[in-house]
Amino acid sequence: MSDTPSPDFRSGFAALVGRPNVGKSTLLNALVGQKVSIVTPRPQTTRHRIVGISRLPDAEIAFVDTPGLHQNASRALNKAMNRTAASALDGADLVVLVVEAMRWTTEDDLALERIKSSSRPALVAVNKVDRVNPRSLLLPYLASLSQKHDFLEVVPISALKANGIEDLQRTIAKHLPKSPPMFPDGELTDRGRDFRIAEMIREKLTLELNQEVPYGIAVEVERAVEEDGQLVVDAAIWVDREGQKPIVIGAKGERLKRVGRSARLALNEILGRRLHLTLWVKVRENWADNARALQELGLE
Repeated sequence: MSDTPSPDFRSGFAALVGRPNVGKSTLLNALVGQKVSIVTPRPQTTRHRIVGISRLPDAEIAFVDTPGLHQNASRALNKAMNRTAASALDGADLVVLVVEAMRWTTEDDLALERIKSSSRPALVAVNKVDRVNPRSLLLPYLASLSQKHDFLEVVPISALKANGIEDLQRTIAKHLPKSPPMFPDGELTDRGRDFRIAEMIREKLTLELNQEVPYGIAVEVERAVEEDGQLVVDAAIWVDREGQKPIVIGAKGERLKRVGRSARLALNEILGRRLHLTLWVKVRENWADNARALQELGLE
């Protein structure tokens, strides 16, 4: 990118908003062209505000991935995630409501109400259109979305198959303010190395555990140092009940070994270097309902 972008160059923040498990993180990764946000089939995987940066010849878009909005936020963790999602709207130049093709729920209504109350300009990314069969059903659904709000545009996409991604990028870019780039050339995310390591471990844990330990898990990098040409990392896996510890460790420690190996291989590729990873499982009773614990774990 030139040091002096054209006066027509555009840049700004576009917040990805929607109900849980609608595909926002998969979409963010497709838009950036690299994995910057973890993805699992489980709702509530995204807990933080994560910025992923996408560059076009004449624009820079800072996409903000947000936790899914929860209708019944009873635990302190869920309430914190709702606050994180809501605050992302405040700093956005544009909001992208991510919905699932042929489906609209009360949680989609909640996301739309947040957008309306923010008074931010918004467009809709209609995800998973590759699953619509017959295809003729899609047009009436897209038309119905246009009736729900004064959206700038309605863009059909498939985040998983990366279909319609360039169209969505160009559509967003033209609605951003004229402004020089906000981030250094080559930067893909605002999140640092330790955060990405902790999140990758949490992704592999979530995939491995399935339904056994629903949401009482957090990961914290306690040490990351250079030793003998590799990055040596000690990470703590926090569970919120004593009975969950043996579930995470598994028989003879096999589950923890599988998680560690899977996370290490993924991180070797993402970080482009060798990594030695040691995992410890620790108990912190009811941390997901403890405001101080949420703050210490970077979730508030």
